[in-house]
Amino acid sequence: MPISALTAPARWILYSLLLVGGAVLSVAALAGIVLILAYPQLPSVEVLTDYQPKIPLRVYSSDGHLIGEFGEERRDFVHIKDVPAVMIQAILAAEDERFYQHPGIDTLGVLRAAYSNFVGGGKRQGASTITMQVARNFFLSSEKTLTRKLYEMLLAFKIEHNLGKDQILEIYLNQIYLGQRAYGFSAAAQIYFGKALKDVTVAEAAMLAGLPKAPSAYNPVANPKRAQLRQRYVLRRMHELNFIDDAQLAAAPAETLHIKRDVNDFGVRAQYVAEMARQIAAERFPDDVYSRGLRVITTIDRSEQQAAYLAVRRGVMDYDRRHGYRGAEAYVVLKDTGADNDEELEELLTDYDDSDDLLPAIVLEATPKLVRAYLRGGEVLSISGDGLKFAARMLDDKATPNKRLRRGAVIRVQKSDKSWQIVQLPEVEAAFVAASPIDGAIRALIGGFDFNRSKFNHVTQAWRQPGSSFKPFIYSAGLEKGYTPASVIPDEPVSISAEETGSQAWEPKNYDGKYDGPMTLRTALAKSKNMVSIRLLRSIGTNYAQDYVTRFGFDADKHPPYLTLALGAGSVTPWQQLAAYSVFANGGYRIEPYIVRQILDDKGAVLAALQPAVAGDESLRAIDARNAWLMDSMMHDVVRRGTATRAAAVLKRGDLAGKTGTTNDYIDAWFCGYQPTVVGIAWIGFDQPRRMGNGETGGAAALPIWIGYMEHALKGIPESWQEAPPGLVSIKAEDPSGKTNSELIYKEYLPPSPAEEVEPPKQELHQAPAPVRDAKPKLIVDKPAAEKPATAVPGDKKN
Repeated sequence: MPISALTAPARWILYSLLLVGGAVLSVAALAGIVLILAYPQLPSVEVLTDYQPKIPLRVYSSDGHLIGEFGEERRDFVHIKDVPAVMIQAILAAEDERFYQHPGIDTLGVLRAAYSNFVGGGKRQGASTITMQVARNFFLSSEKTLTRKLYEMLLAFKIEHNLGKDQILEIYLNQIYLGQRAYGFSAAAQIYFGKALKDVTVAEAAMLAGLPKAPSAYNPVANPKRAQLRQRYVLRRMHELNFIDDAQLAAAPAETLHIKRDVNDFGVRAQYVAEMARQIAAERFPDDVYSRGLRVITTIDRSEQQAAYLAVRRGVMDYDRRHGYRGAEAYVVLKDTGADNDEELEELLTDYDDSDDLLPAIVLEATPKLVRAYLRGGEVLSISGDGLKFAARMLDDKATPNKRLRRGAVIRVQKSDKSWQIVQLPEVEAAFVAASPIDGAIRALIGGFDFNRSKFNHVTQAWRQPGSSFKPFIYSAGLEKGYTPASVIPDEPVSISAEETGSQAWEPKNYDGKYDGPMTLRTALAKSKNMVSIRLLRSIGTNYAQDYVTRFGFDADKHPPYLTLALGAGSVTPWQQLAAYSVFANGGYRIEPYIVRQILDDKGAVLAALQPAVAGDESLRAIDARNAWLMDSMMHDVVRRGTATRAAAVLKRGDLAGKTGTTNDYIDAWFCGYQPTVVGIAWIGFDQPRRMGNGETGGAAALPIWIGYMEHALKGIPESWQEAPPGLVSIKAEDPSGKTNSELIYKEYLPPSPAEEVEPPKQELHQAPAPVRDAKPKLIVDKPAAEKPATAVPGDKKN
C-alpha cells in the first residue's frame, strides 16, 4: 500500500517509527564506531588481573591481637570465599541485584533508573553496576560527564571479558571506599563495629552495604540517623529478594549497633605501643612502609596491657576525685527555644572528643537536685542523687560564674553500673610500664592517660625527678663500699653547705618531719629516711655514686655529683627505671627493654627479628650478685614493713619488692617494684611540674596503679625468691634498740675473730667506708658459712 493511501494519523505514526528507527541505527552505528576507535585505547586491566591492593602497616600484640594500623588506606584484604553470605547478599541488594546475570552493564537497571528519574523529577537514581564501579575506582575520575560514563561502560565490558564474576566482586569488596579511611568491607567491619567481617549480623551487614552510595552521608559515626534510614532501605531490598525472611526483617532494625567512634580503637588500648612499633618499622623499612602490608609483632600481652590501662585510668581518676570538681569544661551557645534541636546539639558536640568512657554532654537544665544533659547520639540524661555528688558545689548559686553548671555548659559524664554520674577530664598525667626482668620484653606500656589528648609518651620521653625511688642505687653503691644492711647510721638533722649541693646551703628534712635516731640501712630504706641516705652518700662520695649509677643505665650528666643525688634530684625516664630495677630483680644483670619482637611481610615471612640478651650471661653483669641479692632482700622490707605495705596487704604475697618515690613538694610520685617474673614502674604527676597536693606520695598516688596491674599479672603465679649467691655469710647484728638480728654480708667484710689474726681482704673494687659518727655496727660471728651461703634473710620466707 502506498504511503499516500494511509490516513494522516497512520502516516505520522509511520514517520515517527522510521525516525526513531533511524535514530537507533545512527546511535548504534555511532556506538560501533566509538567502540572500534575507543576500545583499543582503553587502559590495560592488568592492574585488576594482578590486583595488588595497598595494605597498611599493622601492629599486633604477642598473642595475635591487632592493636594498631597505619596507612592512608585502611584495608584488610579478604578472599571472596571468606566473605559471609549475608554480606554478599546485602551488597547485591543495595548495589547490583543482577550482578551475576548481566555482562557488566545492566540494561534493565538502566531502563528502571531512567523511568525512575523521569517520574521522580529532581530525584536522581543511578544505574552503575558493581563492575562499572570497579572501572571508575581504578581508571576514571568521579566527574559526571557523558564521555566518562561511556568509558566506564566500555571498561566494564573489558573487565567482564578478562575476569570472572567472583574475581570482580572480590576486588570490589576490598577496594571500595566506605568512610572513616576504611577501604573494603573487612576493614569497615573492624573500624565501625570492632569485629571481623565473618562475624557481622544481618543488621550490621545492611549498615555496611549502605555505605558505598555515599560514605559521608550514610556514615553511622557522623550521621547516625541517615545511616539508619539507608540501613532500613537495604533490609527491605534484601527481603524483596528473599535474602532474609519476615522475622529477620523485623528484628534487624531493632538491633542495637555498637558503633566505634574512634577509628584507632582495636579493643585494647595500646596506642603508645603501636606508635613506638610504627616508628621502629618506619626506620627499618622506610620504603612503602604504610602500603606493603608489613606486620609488626610486639612483646605486649593483650590482657596485661588492658589491665595496665585500667589501672592507670583508675589511679588518675581516683587522684582527680580527691582534689575536687573544677567546673564546666566549656560553654556553648544554645538557641532560646522551647525544644532542643538534635542536629544543633550534635554539631556543637563535634568539637569535644570522647575519652574512653568519659563522654561529653551539653547541659540543658541544671538545678542542685537534677541535671539534664544531651549526650551524643540523641540520648538526654537525667542525673540526680549520687550522680551529682562530685559536682555539687558547682550547682550552687554561689559557685564561680565561669565554672558553674548551667544551660549550655559542656560536662563529662560516665556510666557507673546503670546510672550516670558527672565527672571531669583529669589534668594530671600518669604512666606505667612492665617487663620481664630476664630478657627485657615489655609486657604492658601506658604512656599517658589518653593518647588522643596527648601523644607525648611519658614512659620514654618524660624526664622526671625520681625522688626516693633512686635511693636503692645509692644504697647499692654503699654495699660496694663496705656497708652492709646492718650498718647503723643516724637519722638526725643535717646541714649541707652550698659547696656540697652545687647551689646553696641546704637543710633537708625527712618526708614526714620525724627523726628516729641511729638505725640500720635496712630499716632506713624501708622507712625512706632522707637523713640516712644523705649521710651514706656523703660517706661513699658523690663522684663515686654518680659513676656507679651508670651501671644501671642512668646518664651521668643527668645526675650531678652533689648530695642532692641521695634524694633523687637528677632526671630519669620510666623506661630507664624499668631497666635499672630489672638489675635487682634478675640477680645483677643489665638487660635492655624492647617492645618489637618481629617484623613480617604480607606473606608472613620474617624480615627482622630481635634476639634479646638474657640475664645469666656474665657479659651482662652490672653489679655483684651478692649486692643484687642484698638489695632485693632490703626492698622486700619496703613492702613488708615500710612505705609500700599496701602492696602486700592487697596482693597477699611475700615475694614483692620495690621502692616508693616522692619528690620535693609532692611534684612527682613513683612506685618501682617487682616480683621475680615481672618488673613494673608507675609514675604520676603534671606535665608542667607543679605540686600534686599534701599526702600525694608514691605510696598514695603511684602504688595503687602498680597494684592494679599486678593483681592481674600475678594471678596464678606461685611465690618465688632469688637464691642467695655464694660469698655471703650469716652474722648476728645488734641494732640500735638492742635487738639482735641475723644478717648476710659479703664474706670479705666479715670481721676477724678476736682469737686469731686475719689479714684484711684484698679489695680492688671495694673500699671500706670511713666511719660515720658511731655508725659501725656491733657484729657477732654466728657460725660463718664460708663456703655454704645462707638461703634467706629472716622474714624472706613465707610465714
